[in-house]
Amino acid sequence: MLRRRFFAFMLVAGLALPQAVQAQQTGAQDLLIFAAASLKNALEEIHGAENVAAKVSFAASSALAKQVEAGAPADIFISADIPWMDYLDERKLVRPGTRSSLLGNKLSLVAAADSKLAIDLKPGADLAALLGKDGRLAVGQVESVPAGKYAKAALTELKLWPSVESRLAQADSVRAALALVARGETPLGIVYRTDAAADAKVKVIADFPENTHPPIIYPAAALAASKHPGAEAYLAKLRSAKATAIFVKHGFTVLPAAAKIN
Repeated sequence: MLRRRFFAFMLVAGLALPQAVQAQQTGAQDLLIFAAASLKNALEEIHGAENVAAKVSFAASSALAKQVEAGAPADIFISADIPWMDYLDERKLVRPGTRSSLLGNKLSLVAAADSKLAIDLKPGADLAALLGKDGRLAVGQVESVPAGKYAKAALTELKLWPSVESRLAQADSVRAALALVARGETPLGIVYRTDAAADAKVKVIADFPENTHPPIIYPAAALAASKHPGAEAYLAKLRSAKATAIFVKHGFTVLPAAAKIN
């Protein structure tokens, strides 16, 4: 009886092992990309056009960087600002020689698509009055989310920060801030221009002058812990003619491949 059970066990194990190995191999074919939330529409279209086998986690760059630091098994990180890439680089979590500035963007003030609000974003503009009595200004978290940090810098430079600081609706990502405006929960929000273009329920009513905030740059890199053989090829694919055309269509500025930042 024991011998029969032993051989039955070995038979089942022998059949199961190849399936387990096959599953592991299949999973290994998919890159895991950690990308800023504002890249969602463009990257999904690029992956379809380029037949990229990848799983993507879209979130605020701050949250993704912290997950990488905690040991998340990502292969690629694309941040919406330089400081969060620096954060990982300083901790030796970025693969040397793979980091470059990929994209640029603009910062915009958005309202609902049918809104009649208008403003000239310059020092002394009455942004608080535009919010109305109880309205709030949707932004990414101003101390961590890149879009929120850019928003605070621009508002501070324009001397508008004191008038709206207490009236912010801070969201976990730029897309979450965009959703607050799209759903009518806030009359105004500050997002990237590419995010505004991705949602027909909102419109841009003004762009922030580029000299009011640090340049909006998206660095991309392979991560040091990644063992995936296609990680660097993926970064090259993001600069293909197809990918470049898609990024431009979504409103991004594609930066030169030689724009290394490490």
